[in-house]
Amino acid sequence: MARSFDAVQPLAAGDEDITLSASAARRIAVLIADEADAGTMLRVSVSGGGCSGFQYGFAFETEQRPDDIAIERDGIVALVDRVSAGYMAGSEIDYVEDLIGASFQVKNPNAVSGCGCGTSFSLV
Repeated sequence: MARSFDAVQPLAAGDEDITLSASAARRIAVLIADEADAGTMLRVSVSGGGCSGFQYGFAFETEQRPDDIAIERDGIVALVDRVSAGYMAGSEIDYVEDLIGASFQVKNPNAVSGCGCGTSFSLV
């Protein structure tokens, strides 16, 4: 089901800034064009687990939930639920390509340690 980005709830005043890098926006746009509906958005979440205590999850969705905040860049939208956003305050969602491979990563200033894969972290 395609949906308009005009209906996406933006970050409200007082929410900590979570940003989407230009690299992440470009990669999401490619993935949507190749494999998904035009109204698809990237969902980023935090859950317990991973080798460092918390882990990031990445998935594509077409529906925004009532507790989601939306981060928009260049017409691309990423969704983060408010609980996960609390762990990600001040973070940048990025897409990194290097010799080891390519992946979405969260550059989180609140993380005190992480693992080599970039999807697991711990907090103070």
